[in-house]
Amino acid sequence: MAIFLLPLVLMLSGCSGGYSFTGASIPAQAKTISIEPFPNFASTVNPQLSQKLYEELQQMFSSQTSLNVIDEDGDLQISGEITDYSTRPSSISSDDNVATNRLTVTIKVSFTNRYDSKTDFEQSFSRFKDYSAARDFSSVEQSLVGEIVTELCEDIFNKSVVNW
Repeated sequence: MAIFLLPLVLMLSGCSGGYSFTGASIPAQAKTISIEPFPNFASTVNPQLSQKLYEELQQMFSSQTSLNVIDEDGDLQISGEITDYSTRPSSISSDDNVATNRLTVTIKVSFTNRYDSKTDFEQSFSRFKDYSAARDFSSVEQSLVGEIVTELCEDIFNKSVVNW
């Protein structure tokens, strides 16, 4: 059994620095990431959205990488703003009534990597969820926002540290 494990151990020990089993590709010298809160500049403001996005992004980086999350001046830096939070009809029924509505959240993100400026970016990310027009928006808003925030955080994580 040991004869089969030895090549695997040697192969894995030969990998240096920027690989993790989560798929993250982070420069070996990077030890910290700073994530700033996302101010909300959308015309409609969900008062919990900024904090939820900030906390989930911090949690994602602390649980899926070995980076220490700090308040400012990290080796990797993420900042941004919420630019849109809107709900609009997304489909019409056969009797010309609204069948589903769509909640859309758009954020603008800046990423800086002190050790590899080729990975720096400034980009907008947008995610949406549809819900039945028969449902009151306030009854589904919290769960929709939770799903959208998770997807946005995955988009930011993948764009910034996963090089697939």
